[in-house]
Amino acid sequence: MLRFFWGFLSILIGLAVQAQQGSSLDFYLGQALQNSPLLKDYRNQVLSGQVDSALIKASYLPQVVGNSTNIYAPAIKGYGYDQAISNGGNFTTVVAVTKTLVGQSHLDAQYETIRLQNLGITNTSKVSEQDLKKSVTAQYITAYGDLQQLKFNRELYALLQREEQVLKDLTEKNIYRQTDYLTFVVTLKQEGLLLQQLDIQYRNDHGTLNYLCGINDTSATLLDDPDIRLQSLPDIGNSVFFRQFGLDSLKLRNDRSLINFNYRPKASLYADGGWSSSLQYEPYKNFGVSFGFMVTMPIYDGHQRKMQYSKLDIAERTRTGYKDFFTRQYNQQIAQLTQQLKETEALIGQIDEQVKYSQTLIEVNEKLLGTGDAKIADYVIALTNYLNAKNLLTQNNITRLQIINQINYWNR
Repeated sequence: MLRFFWGFLSILIGLAVQAQQGSSLDFYLGQALQNSPLLKDYRNQVLSGQVDSALIKASYLPQVVGNSTNIYAPAIKGYGYDQAISNGGNFTTVVAVTKTLVGQSHLDAQYETIRLQNLGITNTSKVSEQDLKKSVTAQYITAYGDLQQLKFNRELYALLQREEQVLKDLTEKNIYRQTDYLTFVVTLKQEGLLLQQLDIQYRNDHGTLNYLCGINDTSATLLDDPDIRLQSLPDIGNSVFFRQFGLDSLKLRNDRSLINFNYRPKASLYADGGWSSSLQYEPYKNFGVSFGFMVTMPIYDGHQRKMQYSKLDIAERTRTGYKDFFTRQYNQQIAQLTQQLKETEALIGQIDEQVKYSQTLIEVNEKLLGTGDAKIADYVIALTNYLNAKNLLTQNNITRLQIINQINYWNR
């Protein structure tokens, strides 16, 4: 008996040392969001997209390039390149400036591509954030449920310890039989083993919670009540889970515009200035400039434009199919979860009444047990019923919180 007592006491001391201050759900959510490398990656991708916009603007500014080409073609005793072709050499050093002419509408379409890409990354980041919150909250609820069961069984174990001393005294006075007392002791030891098992389960689930949040800590702290409440869901059109479908539609429309711009005439300006000479005659006078204008117009490419339009039409049908299917799944899941929540809450009310009845029966048997007017077997049965009802109540309360967590996942 002392071994179980000291084992139980070590559990209490361990929890007291490691749980000097409770941890809230908000704390773990904050740590998870802060430590997530995936969310950091998305933020960096958005910053990279801003650089891409700057690159597009820079690519249409005048491009200045310095070129130096120096060729010497000697003729030795009549052998060598034809001087009429090579001039004996060619020495050129110039600075060239090119400028591609593009309309503002074409430039805006390219900017729109980057903007839609960044909006898509931001939206994906929000969905990933919801996924992370859901996972962390679910694990927090699981660990919190373990803690509630551990607390309840700890209180029950303390109650059994008090009754054990009373029954021992009554057995020594021959009020109860030795076999009845031993039956109670077996129940007490079983409860002690269960208490140790629950402690291990709580520490494991708490460790998983730390793992999900990126917290390097193996200790188990006391968890606060998660206080999770059902939140109202936004209009389906404003949800981040449906926003990507709208962004995909805008992207396809913008891609069509870019295809149209590719089939419009393109113009560019060119100018250079510097020194170019063959060194044959007055090379000091061979400084000069040149400039020009180039226009490119597509005429025929095998109907590629029409084919690209066909690909966009196929992509649009695919997008619509995914959106319609996701909408049906969303409505079905919300309806199913809402029904489960209602049924679970109704069941919790019934179990709570059962717990009250079982607790009253224990209190009555406890009083009768002290006077020797109750059977130990009946008291053990009453304790077992109370334990089962209480654990069932805890499990359904945890189930209720998990259902609310699943519904709240769609609230952004």
